[in-house]
Amino acid sequence: MDKQRDFVLRTIEERGVKFVRLWFTDVAGTLKSVAIAPAEVEGAFAEGLGFDGSAIEGLARTYEADMLAQPDPSTFQILPWRGEINPTARIFCDILTPDGQPAAADPRHVLRRALAKASDLGFSFYIHPEIEFYLLKSSEIGPEGPIPVDKAGYFDNVPGGTAHDFRRRAVSMLEQLGISVEFSHHEGGPGQNEIDLRYADALTMADNIMTFRTVIKEVAIEQGVYATFMPKPFTEHPGSGMHTHMSLFEGDTNAFYDASGQYHLSKVGRHFIAGLLRHAPEITAVTNQYVNSYKRLWGGGEAPSFVCWGHNNRSALIRVPLYKPDKGQSSRVEYRAIDSAANPYLAYALLLAAGLKGIENEYELPAETEDNVWDLTDSERRALGIQPLPQSLDHAIRLLEESELAAETLGEQVFSYVLANKQAEWSAYRSQVTPFELKQNFETL
Repeated sequence: MDKQRDFVLRTIEERGVKFVRLWFTDVAGTLKSVAIAPAEVEGAFAEGLGFDGSAIEGLARTYEADMLAQPDPSTFQILPWRGEINPTARIFCDILTPDGQPAAADPRHVLRRALAKASDLGFSFYIHPEIEFYLLKSSEIGPEGPIPVDKAGYFDNVPGGTAHDFRRRAVSMLEQLGISVEFSHHEGGPGQNEIDLRYADALTMADNIMTFRTVIKEVAIEQGVYATFMPKPFTEHPGSGMHTHMSLFEGDTNAFYDASGQYHLSKVGRHFIAGLLRHAPEITAVTNQYVNSYKRLWGGGEAPSFVCWGHNNRSALIRVPLYKPDKGQSSRVEYRAIDSAANPYLAYALLLAAGLKGIENEYELPAETEDNVWDLTDSERRALGIQPLPQSLDHAIRLLEESELAAETLGEQVFSYVLANKQAEWSAYRSQVTPFELKQNFETL
């Protein structure tokens, strides 16, 4: 840690960094930033930076407002979009109480705690997300709704198109920040794009996702367009998900790999999937945290609506890819419900906890689903034991309220805040008179 601190301080001096932004994430998943002068960085490393936690969503109650932002030197990066004149850097922070203890409501700490439990069982947790988003001509919403930057579709090559230049610039910027990109391409909806980040440990990846969203927004501003991670901005086009590939490692060995298992999947991998399946409905209020998230889950466009698993079955909640059958290190499971607007720290903590619960209790993995689940009738799905995911935020909240797994993983303060925050959102949404109702009923009733 001292070597990392020394490296940061030396780099700040050598590169002439003028501002250092301390970043952290609130419980709702919003990135927060406070800029300090380079001369203050050494003191922030030693003592943390004091701030009023009660002003941040879910971070502290009023009577315990004082908090410390403790910079993590391993996350230091110079922000490429700020340019070479008066360079600006960023460092992610852990949030501490005044006595130096981790703050119970720090999402980064929630994930650290889940990773520590995995470590106690001998596992490290790796993540590879496929992040979708829409590029729009403007943030303005006219009578026809948002306007995408193009009319292209999946993998389309658009000569001279905005998305090409955008992706090239965004990927270059991510690489400058030390975030490795595996793929980038046009997605199925007009103006919809996907960028896949290369595998990293879960904490690094959660930090990377928060950085990724900022990069995408900054590049959009630079290029005169607007980027949104809203799960379902268009009724008639696919929503934006964040399909997440997960694997557990024991040292250098992939714990999900077994050369003799079906799809080369080990017992540990099967129990992990069984845990995800059993607990998926109760954690959906976190992996899909907005009213709009359920428009994606139940709006078609390859979004999963039902709790089942399959090999290369894109209608299933969980998929077991088999791209490289003889490469054990690549064994993984893909969770397809989570959307691009989730708080990655909380979502990944819960997905890990659900999988570990399956391993610890040796949950039995149900039979895989080979059919297209959307094409089955309700009675056929019931006969196969296939349950639906929550159909609304209200439904998801009620399942979350009863979840011992979520309460234990998130901790009392985060759990209570998430419930209160989502209940307030649902209440506000429920009271709205929507354009749909006016169109359907105004002249006929």
